[in-house]
Amino acid sequence: MASRILANLLIAGGAMVFRAATQAYRQALVNASKSGMTAENVKAAAKAGKQLTTQEAYQIMGLESGATWEQITKRYDHLFAANERAGSFYLQSKVFRAKERIEQDFQERGEATPDLSTLGKEQEGQSKE
Repeated sequence: MASRILANLLIAGGAMVFRAATQAYRQALVNASKSGMTAENVKAAAKAGKQLTTQEAYQIMGLESGATWEQITKRYDHLFAANERAGSFYLQSKVFRAKERIEQDFQERGEATPDLSTLGKEQEGQSKE
């Protein structure tokens, strides 16, 4: 008997919570449409807040902002290898994203970053000499 009453109370309580959550969600949609926020704007704002700045990228790499691409790749290789041995995937990811952001900055400024396929051919040519 007591278990039946308890089960009914749990079901009724769950239904009330569900109704309250759906009402809150509907109200949030109404408020968002009144303020001019669309789903695309919300996603873009969330993504922009998570992106690494160029300054942060240079700090992660331990370099000054005027570093050459050669210095950046040398530092990247060192940090990536050091964190591979330590087994820190998180730090490797940070270093990788920092290099990606710096590369994006180089491209936005119109500065060339050597293509990986070109690098391999250059190294092969040097080893044959």
